Amino acid sequence: MLNPDPAQFDTAMTSVSALASRSNSAGDVIQRSLEAARAHLDLEVAYLSEIEGDESVFRHVDAPGLEDMIKVGDRRSLDDVYCRHILEGRLPELIPDTSAEPLAVSMPITSAVPIGAHVSVPVRLRNGDLYGMFCCLGPNADATLNPRDLHVMRCFADMAAMEVDKERDAQAVTDARRQQLRIIIAQELLDVVYQPIWNTRTNRAIAFEALSRFRTEEARTPDLWFAEAQSVGLGLDLEMLAITKALSRLEELPADAYLTVNCSPQCAASVELSETLKQYPLDRIAVELTEHEKIDDAATLARVLEPLRKDGLRIAVDDAGSGYSGLQQILELKPDIIKLDRFFVRSIENDPSRQAMASALATFSRSVKCSIIAEGVETEGELRALGELGFHQIQGYLLGKPAAIDQLRHPA
Repeated sequence: MLNPDPAQFDTAMTSVSALASRSNSAGDVIQRSLEAARAHLDLEVAYLSEIEGDESVFRHVDAPGLEDMIKVGDRRSLDDVYCRHILEGRLPELIPDTSAEPLAVSMPITSAVPIGAHVSVPVRLRNGDLYGMFCCLGPNADATLNPRDLHVMRCFADMAAMEVDKERDAQAVTDARRQQLRIIIAQELLDVVYQPIWNTRTNRAIAFEALSRFRTEEARTPDLWFAEAQSVGLGLDLEMLAITKALSRLEELPADAYLTVNCSPQCAASVELSETLKQYPLDRIAVELTEHEKIDDAATLARVLEPLRKDGLRIAVDDAGSGYSGLQQILELKPDIIKLDRFFVRSIENDPSRQAMASALATFSRSVKCSIIAEGVETEGELRALGELGFHQIQGYLLGKPAAIDQLRHPA
């Protein structure tokens, strides 16, 4: 038996512990495991393969300088590689010298690669299923490879199995969420409510914001549903459902009021939105872009929306003063409406800093010739302070809660 080196073994196990303690994605952990295993064994190639039918598929690879020989996504028949022979006991997991194994010598891959030393262990998942192989190899025989090295490889393989399990658990959750959202979209399990925006000088509702309410057993706020839809590739579908349902009731709103629909920058730039909006009187619609979602290129988005704006569409920037975009993006978009974030409205009558911010945004809106709306107004004190600062377009529970269209408060 080869003599193990305790110092090398301890170093390798320290690497295993360090990897396990880090907070990384599953792919990062597996990749670093391969790097650590390859460095510990001083071999040229390390990979994690998945067995699919009669093929071995390389899912993660660490082979610096040898990318032309092996890369992620490559496939090999199980008849051509060592995997099946190792799993069925015809080849050992640890092969310091392939020339000492007649079966290995007889296989074309041994001389073609070439493979002089080979260490490979099965990767089994939590439920006992075989996933694939955790493998290191090099072109030259290496008599120093020993049972402790094999033990280290098994530890790395166990770690890889844990990460694959985590990936599959996460994917299962994502798949379930995607399916749930597909049902919501297909069955239109959302309702639209409308919140008035009041002109306090005329005491009339000048606009209504359309807001979504989901009819699901799971109680979640609408922003979480939309964010989740975006994360699973269904963001545009869900947004368009909400926008289409909101617009379908436009003619039931007061004739002198416009409707604002919430929209992500990605949706705002889409053909789907453009084609839908063209079916309605654009001078009665405002697309409200939230600053909580990053606008990658405000100037380009402004150019995309320009034809619709020429026909009367308004652009509103939500939550001004917070989020990603800031004044630079507002300047690039040149919105028709700025909405003061509710954070600056809360208890504004008692907070000089909030008053200063609101006053600055009001001055800015006048200078760029756009309207400004204070949202989230809930108290008489807030309403009074905002009026003193020049805010006369107000949205909030104090003046009207979101309601079904037939329950809206009518102007006095």
